[in-house]
Amino acid sequence: MHVLLIEDNEDDAFLIGEILAEVKGTTFDLECADRLSVGLERLAEGGIDVVLLDLGLPDSRGLETLSKGLDQAPEVPIVVLTGLADETLGVKAVQEGAQDYLVKGQVDGNLLVRSMRHAIERQRLLAELEQARQREQQERERLERELYSLEQLSAPPSTAVTAQMFGLAPLRESVPEVFDELVQSYGDLMDLALERRAYRVEHNISERLRSLAERVGFLKAGPRDVVEVHSNALKRKIRQVTPARTQAYVEEGRLMVLELMGYLVSYYRNR
Repeated sequence: MHVLLIEDNEDDAFLIGEILAEVKGTTFDLECADRLSVGLERLAEGGIDVVLLDLGLPDSRGLETLSKGLDQAPEVPIVVLTGLADETLGVKAVQEGAQDYLVKGQVDGNLLVRSMRHAIERQRLLAELEQARQREQQERERLERELYSLEQLSAPPSTAVTAQMFGLAPLRESVPEVFDELVQSYGDLMDLALERRAYRVEHNISERLRSLAERVGFLKAGPRDVVEVHSNALKRKIRQVTPARTQAYVEEGRLMVLELMGYLVSYYRNR
């Protein structure tokens, strides 16, 4: 474990070195800095697992010391060292981003090592949570772009495709209740597709899509109607679900809408 101790008191620094030297089962590489500026330079070089930080240094004092350390290396956990009279400051430091605080003079080897290990583990978990949050945000943004593209496809021009072909308005306008039923049926098929994907259960989804295409064709629907059914069903399904399930709906939906469109084309060719 590579430990950086930023402490200007030589006696305290020596004591911590002695405590770590007596710990069995773990090897510590302890580096010391007596100024915050020196410690920040060492942090910038990388390779440090955890920082032990005294908040009262010659070139920085109080929570500003912690803030500078966090700014320099936000991925490195910091354990604050305080005096007995400054325990309240230690609590505030944890609230501001330190992983833990220890009171000088009340630290033994087991407590110090446990605190550093927990600090490293908590920092790792926080980093993983942040990465997961960023991935979720990126997936949401990608999905929003995809839905927007679908909506653009389904948005009727000055004269809708169905109107051009048969003089009819889009299904969502001409028969809204039937359109809603189609969306519900298509959404149910999406659930079956996910079940098939997760549990290898066969639901004969292709045949059900063929039947749905015949119903859509009987209503003289066009490609935009199919896209509208798909996008509306997808919107309903991804409300308040996990990113993984959202991704599964999107992936299965892509295949389903292409298959449904193909069956609709076949329906019109045959009739």
